[in-house]
Amino acid sequence: MALSRQLLLLISVLFLMIFSVNFILSVSNIREYLEGEAEVHAQDTATSLGLSLSPHMAEETDPIIETMMNAIFDMGYYQEIKLVNVENQPLVTLTNKTMAEGVPGWFIEALPMKIASAESEISSGWNIKGVVHVTLNPGYAYRKLYEQAKSSLYYSLATFALSIILLHILLRVTLAPLKKIDQMALKIAAGKFETIDQLPWTTEVKNVTTSMNMMSAKVEAAIKSLNAKLESIGKKLLQDDLTGLPKKSSFETEMEHLFSAESDIEAYIFVIKIDGLNALVKELGTDAIDAFIKDFSEALTGVAENSGRGDIFVYRFIGSEFVLLVKQINHQQVEWLAKRLKHSFAEVGAKYKKPDIAHIGIVPFNPTGTIDSILLAGNEAYEQAQLIGANSFYIRTGDDPAKDIAEWKSLVFSIIDMKKYSVSFVGSIKSFETEQILMVDAFTRVLDKKGKQLSIATFVSIAEKFAKIIELDKGVILKVIEQIERKSIDYAVAINLSTRTIKSSDFRSWLAELVQQNQVISRQLVFSLSAYAVAKDFSAYKEFIEFVHQLNARVMIKRFETQSLSPELAKELNPDFIRLARDLAQGVATDKGKAEFAETMKDIGDLLDISILAENVNSDDDYIRIKTIGIAGASR
Repeated sequence: MALSRQLLLLISVLFLMIFSVNFILSVSNIREYLEGEAEVHAQDTATSLGLSLSPHMAEETDPIIETMMNAIFDMGYYQEIKLVNVENQPLVTLTNKTMAEGVPGWFIEALPMKIASAESEISSGWNIKGVVHVTLNPGYAYRKLYEQAKSSLYYSLATFALSIILLHILLRVTLAPLKKIDQMALKIAAGKFETIDQLPWTTEVKNVTTSMNMMSAKVEAAIKSLNAKLESIGKKLLQDDLTGLPKKSSFETEMEHLFSAESDIEAYIFVIKIDGLNALVKELGTDAIDAFIKDFSEALTGVAENSGRGDIFVYRFIGSEFVLLVKQINHQQVEWLAKRLKHSFAEVGAKYKKPDIAHIGIVPFNPTGTIDSILLAGNEAYEQAQLIGANSFYIRTGDDPAKDIAEWKSLVFSIIDMKKYSVSFVGSIKSFETEQILMVDAFTRVLDKKGKQLSIATFVSIAEKFAKIIELDKGVILKVIEQIERKSIDYAVAINLSTRTIKSSDFRSWLAELVQQNQVISRQLVFSLSAYAVAKDFSAYKEFIEFVHQLNARVMIKRFETQSLSPELAKELNPDFIRLARDLAQGVATDKGKAEFAETMKDIGDLLDISILAENVNSDDDYIRIKTIGIAGASR
C-alpha cells in the first residue's frame, strides 16, 4: 500500500476515534442538560399552577379549575397534568402520550432520557386542599437532542472531508519527491544515473534525496571507471603486443559481417607469411627480430594507408602470419596492390640483407564459404606463391560464385519450405553457484540432398540474403518450444535471431501471440544476439530487447568484446546475459589481461544485474580461474 494511503488511513482512524469520543461526550452532556432543564421547567410549572389554583380550591367542582389547567397544558410540552384532592382522588387529569415527530425510534432507544416530573401542594387558607402533579413530555427534549446530534455529525463530517482534501494535497506535495526517488532508484538499477536537482523542503525527505544523489554519482563514476578500464583492456587483448595490429579475433568479426551483409561485397583476403622466421630468430637474435617484425608490419600498414585502393584492414594472426582483408576492390586492383606489397617487402629485406622475406596468397571472398575454408584456400595460394619467386604472390581464382549462390538459394528455399532441418541443444552452460545447467544453445542442423551436413553459417547467410531467414527463425523457435514441453526441460534455451528477423513487425506480432500461448515457459526463451550485429543497428536491437522484456522472455548478447560493442552501449541495452567471446576465456588462467577483463565484466554485471557467461572453456585451469572470478557460468 502506498505511503500516502497509509497516512490517510491512519489519520482517518485517529479522526474517527477522536470524533467518536467527542460525539458521545457531547451528546451525553446535551442529554444531561436537557434533563436538568426539564426538571426545572416541570417544577416551575407545578408551583405556578398550584398558586394559580389556590383561590379556587375552596370549591372542588369550580369549572375554572379545569379551564386554567387546560390553558397551561395547551401552552407547553406536557405528558400529563393531574390534580388530586386531599383524599388523593383525581379531580382533573390531562394527558398527551404523543412522542416528538421526526425522531427515529432507534435514536430514542439508544439514548433513553429520564422523564421530568414535579408536584405542588395547593392550600386554601391554612388548609391543604389538593396536590397538582406535572409530567413533561420527553419528545421535545428528544427532538432537540436529535437535531444537535445531527448538526454535530454533519459539521464533523464536513470538517473531516475538508481535512482529508487538505491532507491529500499536502501529502502529494510532501511525498512527490519520494516518487522521484523511486524512479531514480529504478533508473540506477537500469544503468541510467540521474540526480534530483530540486531538493524537497521536508528535512527527512531532503536528506534521503541528497543521499540518493550522492549514491547515483558514485555508482555512475564507478561504472564509468569500469567501462574505461574494460575498454582499455579489451583493446589490448585485441591488439598484437609487438606490432599493435588487430588479432585474428578482429578478422573473424569482420568476416562475420561480410557473411551477414545483405548485399554482395567484392573482397579479397591476402594471407602473408614471413619465410623461415625461426631461422631468422636464431640468426638475428630476439631484439633484432622484434625490430624486423615491426618494420614488416609498418610496411604492410604503409601500403594499406597509401594505396588508394578499396578498404584495407591489416591483421597479425600469430608469429610470422599476417592477413589483409581488402573490400571494394576488383581483380586488377588486387594485382596492383600485390605488386606494391612485393616491392615493399624487397625494401624491408634489403635493410636486413634478406632479399626473400615473405610470400602472399590471395583468394577472393566467397559468401558461400566459411572463415576456415577461405583461410585454407589462402594458405594453399601462399604455397603456390613460394614456388614462383622471391616475395612473390599468387592470386587464386575461385569457382563461379553466382552459380554457387543460385544452387544454394534453391537448396535453402527447399529445406526451409519443407522444414527439413532439426534443432538440437548443445553447449550446456553450467551455473557455478548451483552446478546445474543454466542454459543451452539451440543448434540448427541441415543436411543436403545426399545427407551431408551443410555449413550452418553459410546456410543462414544465404537465408538472410534472400529474406528467408524470418521463416527459418520462426520454425526454430517452434521446435525449441516443442522440445521444452516434450522433454520437460527446466533450463533456458538460447535461440539465435538475425537482424532481418528482429526488424520484422510481422515476426514481433507472431512472437507476441506465441509467447502469450506459452507463458509458462516464456522465461526459458533467451534470444541470442551477436554483439557485432547489435552495434551495427543499435536502435533497432534496443527496441527489440525492450519488446522481448515486455513478453517476459530474456535476451543474451553473445560474442561480446569491446571492439564490437562498447560497455556503455551494452549498459543501455540492459540484456539479461552477456556471453564473452570465446577467445577471451582461452588462456585466462595465464593471461593477466584476460583475467582482468573477465573480473571487470563481472563487476559491471553485478552493478547492472546482468549475468556474465563464458563459452567453450576447454582447459581445466581456465575453467577454475573463470569460476574463481565469480561470473555466473560457463560451457566447456
